[in-house]
Amino acid sequence: MRPLSPVPQDADKPVIWTVSVSRLADLFRDITLEYDHLATIEPIDLGFDEAARHIRERMANERCDVVIAAGSNGAYLRGRVSAPVIVAKASGYDVMQALARARKISPRIGVITYQQLLPELAEFSATFGLSVAQRSYVTREDARAAMDEMKAAGIEVIVGAGLITDLAEEAGLTGIFLYSAATIRQAFDDAIELARLTHLEANRIRRGPANEPRRARRGLNDLRGESEAMERLRQTVVLYARSPATVLIQGETGSGKELVAQAIHREGPRSLGANRPFVAVNCGAIAESLLESELFGHEEGAFTGARRGGHAGLFEAANRGTLFLDEIGEMPLGLQTRLLRVLEEREVMRVGGTRPVPIDVRVVSATHCDLEARVREGRFRADLFYRLAVLRLSLPPLRARVADIVPLAEWSLKQSLAALGAKPHPNLHAEIQACAPLLTSYAWPGNVRELRNLMERLALFLAAEPLQALTPNFLLGIAPELGAAGLALPEATVLEEAPSENIADVLARFGGQRDAAARHLGISRTTLWRRLKAET
Repeated sequence: MRPLSPVPQDADKPVIWTVSVSRLADLFRDITLEYDHLATIEPIDLGFDEAARHIRERMANERCDVVIAAGSNGAYLRGRVSAPVIVAKASGYDVMQALARARKISPRIGVITYQQLLPELAEFSATFGLSVAQRSYVTREDARAAMDEMKAAGIEVIVGAGLITDLAEEAGLTGIFLYSAATIRQAFDDAIELARLTHLEANRIRRGPANEPRRARRGLNDLRGESEAMERLRQTVVLYARSPATVLIQGETGSGKELVAQAIHREGPRSLGANRPFVAVNCGAIAESLLESELFGHEEGAFTGARRGGHAGLFEAANRGTLFLDEIGEMPLGLQTRLLRVLEEREVMRVGGTRPVPIDVRVVSATHCDLEARVREGRFRADLFYRLAVLRLSLPPLRARVADIVPLAEWSLKQSLAALGAKPHPNLHAEIQACAPLLTSYAWPGNVRELRNLMERLALFLAAEPLQALTPNFLLGIAPELGAAGLALPEATVLEEAPSENIADVLARFGGQRDAAARHLGISRTTLWRRLKAET
């Protein structure tokens, strides 16, 4: 075992959560006592989906540097939580020890392992004259079927991880646990070393240049919802985060496109603890002349009003990190050509400049529109589309994941009440459930953003009237749109068939403040800009 790192100060101790069920929990507990002075360690006695949900919920407000798990449980968690997961792996010595113990019980031995067989086991068995049958599994049902098959073949003792030994004993067989204390100690050493290196890298970057203030504030834990669609989305985010390729995120207004982009950044190597830059720009909210300078930068004297000494563009600001191009479908054709060149050459030329600047930037873009249709119409370059869409991700609208609506509403309402310094009613959960028919029958054209905005509005009224119960009638009084079938349409349809207040009038009423006007209308700044453009 390699020497341990120097003992950190208490405040800097790594925070490690161990995830286990069955007999592995006992082994984790014993080993934890040896590492208490090196890390803050907490056991989580849950498995698979329950463990993933528990970790995501807690990491929204708590710190966890590393998760330790084993076998199928560890593999399951790796793609579903934002903390790095160290998966304890049984060594060859573990296998030999387990087989030796199994041989004392019966000459006929079964080995069931997660996902793949142990190729060296056949040669080992032949050399030492052991009768060993091997099977692999992915799901609990697979494992149970393998167990039944081995029992029918007369096998009496089964070697495997905690799930396998539990199933063996349920089937009336003897289970031999695969993992040794040495393997679990190695997992703890790896977890502490990983936390130390991440901490050092984070400190190094914090001491770096002060001209990189932009950071991704959101991560995988902020992609809330337990529906199958959200589970698939989180898995895709983790998968895409491992690649340096461009990502195109498609989704309706308010569905969380920037949130997903930040999560991809946070989960990937370009984040390193969210300390590498994440730079976002809305391509549809900036005039073409300004957008060119914002993206690519400019040299001194490049145009009237150019900054003295020049100005680094967003590509340079995002170097070694991620550049998020929101509403990419609104980018003018002239700039599309320049963007394609930057992506191809991996260097940027400032406006008015003659010297190319090398960049290392991952580009994630997003759009609410059908880019392929715009390509066919000649409004978007086909070569740029394919360059931006190496990886594609389509976000489900809120109405397509009805099971998430009520839990999201309750969570958002509690957050909004807390922001106002108000406490939720003790029976808030029951009151929200009583409002479920109203919430789930509405189409949410503004998606999660609209739901969150509504809960902020509702929290304001509930905080002002602490004794007021949240009833369906009270909710309708605050949000009459929930009972108006004509407004329960996707946003594009509302714009075309049921226009609301004149945007210019609303802007004038709020003194030209777009944020205030957008909040009043219950839409995003991007949608406000799009509607204003349509009216002029």
